[in-house]
Parts: sequence; structure tokens; C-alpha cells
Amino acid sequence: MKIALIGYGKMGRTIETIARDRGHEIVAIIDVDNIQDFDSPDFLSAEVAIEFTRPETAVGNFLKCFERDIPVVAGTTGWLQQMDEIKAICENEGKTFFYASNYSVGVHVFFAVNKYLARIMNQFPSYDVRMEEVHHIHKLDSPSGTGITLAEDIISDIDRKNRWEESEKPVPADVLAIHSMREGEVPGIHSVIYESEADIISIKHDAKNRKGFAWGAVLAAEFTKGKKGFLTMNDIFNF
Repeated sequence: MKIALIGYGKMGRTIETIARDRGHEIVAIIDVDNIQDFDSPDFLSAEVAIEFTRPETAVGNFLKCFERDIPVVAGTTGWLQQMDEIKAICENEGKTFFYASNYSVGVHVFFAVNKYLARIMNQFPSYDVRMEEVHHIHKLDSPSGTGITLAEDIISDIDRKNRWEESEKPVPADVLAIHSMREGEVPGIHSVIYESEADIISIKHDAKNRKGFAWGAVLAAEFTKGKKGFLTMNDIFNF
């Protein structure tokens, strides 16, 4: 498969290595110093583009790909206020867009465990629930897209929680607190903690490196080829 990379930081380089190892061809790499290459013959030959950049440039990059009828696998988070616009373009114009707040296969297992545990804990109001996440200091959005997904899944199944709020201080009883920390080069640690007067129940996903995210993004690109519409990891996995 012919893949174009948009964004060539640490994640882009890891994706490049994994894609080549899986037999794919990287036909174009676009970064901040060569954005004119969106119209290059090499980029236009791509069967899918994988985008990992910054929140302020991501949507513009998606639209450039749509204009050139190139499917997008989007890894950038922090732009979700424009998600409805992207979904509408896919529905109305037949474009292809794959989005995940996190491409790690392990994280999607964690998402499934989180939802299952929330359904159980909904029956036990003596337990309060909170979240913690740790990411590297270069992470721009806070909480992360992964954290938001976890939080929204909890809220959908825990009747006593109505919204989430980023806070390390006590919050109202109907609020799910997310404590977001940024330290060193941590790839990502997410914890969900249920606590009562008697005990603590917690689940955690701890990414060892970026390889899991990059591998998942390449799997998403392979899945996206030849498809139309708005796609997510739920279309690949049926946990």
C-alpha cells in the first residue's frame, strides 16, 4: 500500500519504520517545511495518509486530503470541537476518515475493560471514581483524547456522574475528576480509580513506548484502504 505521512516527529518516524516493515511504501512525507508537497505527484499517488501533527493544523490537513480524495487516518487529538464538520463531509461528500483518540490495541482492550467495570460499579454508589493520566511534556492537549474517551465511557455508565472536569482538587459528587500530569518523556499512563471507605479498585494502562500507537495506526491504514465514510477502532475490533 502507498502511504503518505503528514507529520514527521517521533511518532511519524516510528510509523514509517513499522509501515516499511509490513511491506508498505512511504510515497510522501509532509512536515512544516514542505507543506507545498500536498500537490506533489508523490503525495497524490498515496492510497491513504496518516496524520500526526498538532491540533491547530490537523483539520486543515484533513481538508487538504479530502480535496485530493485521499483517505485519512488521523492521530492528532485536541481538535474535537470540529468533529461534526468532519463527519458531515464524510457523509455528504463520500470522503474517508479514520479517527481514534488512541491507536494502541492494548488501549482499546483497556477501553473495553473500563466500560465493563463502570457498568458493574454503577451498582455500588459507595465507591467514588476518579481518573489520573501522565503524558510527556510535549503533549499539547489536556486531558488527552484517551482520557476524554475513558471519562465519557464512565459517565455513560455511571448514573451518579454527569460530567468530567480536569482537576486535582475535590470536585462535586456528580463530577468525574481527571488529574492530568505532564512529566519527562512518558508515552502515556492512564488510571481509573474507584475508592470507598473500605478499599480501592483500580485499572491502569501503561504504554512502554510509541510502538503500540504506531502499529495501531498502520493497522488502521490497512483497514481503511478501499472503504468510505467515518471509521473508528470499533470497526476493526469487536470486544
